[in-house]
Amino acid sequence: MEERTYVSWNFIEDFMISAFKKIGVPEEDAKICADVLMESDRRGIESHGVNRFKPIYIDRINAGIQKPVTKIDVLRETPTTAVFDANDGMGMVASYKAMKLAIEKAKKYGMGMVAVRNSTHYGIAGYYATMASNAGMIGITGTNARPSIAPTFGVENMLGTNPLTFGIPTDEDFPFVLDCATSITQRGKIEYFAKTGKDTPKGMVVGRDGLAKTDSKQILKDLVNNEAALAPLGGIGEELAGYKGYGYATVVEILSAALQAGSFLKMLSGKDESGKLAPYHLGHFFIAIDTEAFMGLESFKKTAGDILRELRSSEKAPGEEKIYTAGEKEYLVWQERKEKGVPLNEACKDDIIKVNEMLGLDKKLPF
Repeated sequence: MEERTYVSWNFIEDFMISAFKKIGVPEEDAKICADVLMESDRRGIESHGVNRFKPIYIDRINAGIQKPVTKIDVLRETPTTAVFDANDGMGMVASYKAMKLAIEKAKKYGMGMVAVRNSTHYGIAGYYATMASNAGMIGITGTNARPSIAPTFGVENMLGTNPLTFGIPTDEDFPFVLDCATSITQRGKIEYFAKTGKDTPKGMVVGRDGLAKTDSKQILKDLVNNEAALAPLGGIGEELAGYKGYGYATVVEILSAALQAGSFLKMLSGKDESGKLAPYHLGHFFIAIDTEAFMGLESFKKTAGDILRELRSSEKAPGEEKIYTAGEKEYLVWQERKEKGVPLNEACKDDIIKVNEMLGLDKKLPF
């Protein structure tokens, strides 16, 4: 079992905000970025939490392929829609503002949708869907990403892991939140495997020879060099219905690019024509649907809750103790971690030490 150190939420929040500010992110934006990252750890989704703070955000700002100040241009707007250009700023900031606007439009007109282009990694997709569910709305979001998934019957990484994410309010203590990639796994999970010295389970990644790959560190290199690709949700080929994951990933790619005339597929490699690092120019979309515009919020929440409770009370498989619904396990993790704090593995602690020294923060670290 991997050794982990628990540190307080207040420490992690203060540290990340201080680091973001030191590297040029405005304070209000730094608070948004830190909150998105912490939300991932609150839910137990460590592949998108604090462990990505340095390699995905700090390092990319230092490399000049992501801007610390997020300048948002509104390219088009109607009463129910808008298109943002994030100008390679902080994806989490642009996305927060995009979903906030979608919610505002939905409150007035029943539905709202905002598309974003020229953005960067936006963290955990469920954060934005939950913004909507917290407002009594159905939230839907998706984003394209650097090529990782091979199409069915292919071996070349063409599509991103492209999550299609839903947040739905219920009458329970937690919303229904379905937040998952359209690949069997996502690059962040493999990065986590590599950091913790674990192999990637067989069947998640296919090489150019059509065979499965399991060496996590080598997979990360091969994904960049186009020598490996993630299998779509369902698996390789048609036997396990991999074409379904491939199809959903393509839907997200189209909605993340075509609505805002943005970049797509190989254009999102993060490299220029000479092979040097370049901005990713990602696209996202955010939809808010006001349940009050239908049969009312309370009616919706009760029916949604009844459906989830009936599912959880259905007959369990032999040996299984519990049936879960989406968002429940994450809620239970948060109940455990509220007081316990954020779990940090050795690699993540090393990153925090490096950032503390690199930026001259002089923070007293609790480990």
